Amino acid sequence: IEKSRDRKYLIISSSSSGTSEVRYLDALNPTGEFKIFSPRRKNIEYGLAHHKGYFYIITNEDAVNFKVMKARVEESDRNKWQEFIPARNNIMIEDFEEFENYLVISEVENGLKKLKYYDITKQLFQEITFDEAVYSFYLSSNPEFETDVLRYQYQSLTTPDSVFEYNFNKGESILLKQSEVLDKNYSPSNFRSERIYARAEDGMAIPISMVYHKDLAQKYKSETFPLYLTSYGAYGVSSDPYFSSIRLSLLNRGFIYAIAHIRGGQDLGRPWYNDGKLLKKKNTCNDFISCAKLLIENGYTSKDKLVINGGSAGGLLMGAVVNARPDLFKIVIADVPFVDVINTMLDPSLPLVKEEYEEWGNPNDKEYFEYILSYSPYNNIVRQNYPNMLITAGLNDPRVSYWEPAKFTAKLRELKTDNNALILKTNMEAGHAGASGRYDYLKEIAFEYAFIFKILGIEI
Repeated sequence: IEKSRDRKYLIISSSSSGTSEVRYLDALNPTGEFKIFSPRRKNIEYGLAHHKGYFYIITNEDAVNFKVMKARVEESDRNKWQEFIPARNNIMIEDFEEFENYLVISEVENGLKKLKYYDITKQLFQEITFDEAVYSFYLSSNPEFETDVLRYQYQSLTTPDSVFEYNFNKGESILLKQSEVLDKNYSPSNFRSERIYARAEDGMAIPISMVYHKDLAQKYKSETFPLYLTSYGAYGVSSDPYFSSIRLSLLNRGFIYAIAHIRGGQDLGRPWYNDGKLLKKKNTCNDFISCAKLLIENGYTSKDKLVINGGSAGGLLMGAVVNARPDLFKIVIADVPFVDVINTMLDPSLPLVKEEYEEWGNPNDKEYFEYILSYSPYNNIVRQNYPNMLITAGLNDPRVSYWEPAKFTAKLRELKTDNNALILKTNMEAGHAGASGRYDYLKEIAFEYAFIFKILGIEI
């Protein structure tokens, strides 16, 4: 439950991953009865904002990437809604925030976020632009409705998390605060970021965001580098480029760090998500393999220097790709991996399982059962060589039960035909997000990095 930003309405929103419903009540009548704005319908999502007598409706009805409609408060009938921002195939509306004289829209186009606003006085759309090739931003806390400034957070693979304030009247942004980098020698100018594209099996272009030390650019093509490739690819969660001072431990040792923006996430809009779920889940795995192959073929790295990482549903990805192409990777880090998919999804007594049907499908249906079984990592381990692997688990994990990575590791030990390292590390006090506490999570990352450095023979 929340207030509309102009504080005129109380709004209750409820949703699943594919359906939503909103109730509203005049804030001057708090003991009144909430009204349903539009009844829940399968696969129809919408959200509500109020501005000067109009409700603005962000909806995916007949708009896979969402559109914005507007309707007078007294005219909630869908037939009377007016189009404000039309549906577009290549641009997804991600967020919408209203101010007294401005309506702010966050969009995704070609895998990059765009920040735009509508000037109500001028009746004109304008864009707030960014200079870097790879970046991400989020609308920050903007509690004031009657204001001429917008706060947003910005970061990139080379720029630390920064809070900016954009002045609508002046058309310019000023930096308010930037997270400190404890490495006193750090300078963004010493690093390069770029975006390249891999070609998937079905012809789709898969973006890859990369960052590396500028010295590597001078050596490119004359040698290959250790490369850390990570991804997630599920639930419509975008793998936005972000800054990490921890990552400097890799970059300063000559690593390239890369993010694969594969299907299953929402990096290129809602169709990108839809093409990586349910009966299209294998696109997620095939996209990742295509990214790894491109990085090897283009000389950024080699099979003997490629490290891959994913956690939770990204751990499912790790298990699936290592079963399919174990020859491509030197090291696999699978954090709390969801690897026993078919058995978990067949047990509705476990938390979240029924909700997960919208993501993976219901295996009580024969078609979904056979499809999930065909990629479920635990069920597809075979007698073959596997890369060096570090698999982590949390004893108190309510999302991925600790026995999943344990079973996965045990079956690998039984069937794999190599002498590569295979370690299962179970944190007896942690849940799904790993160790808690101010510094303990850093120890877990340090352990993973030490594992990588030892295998690759890199001095710690």
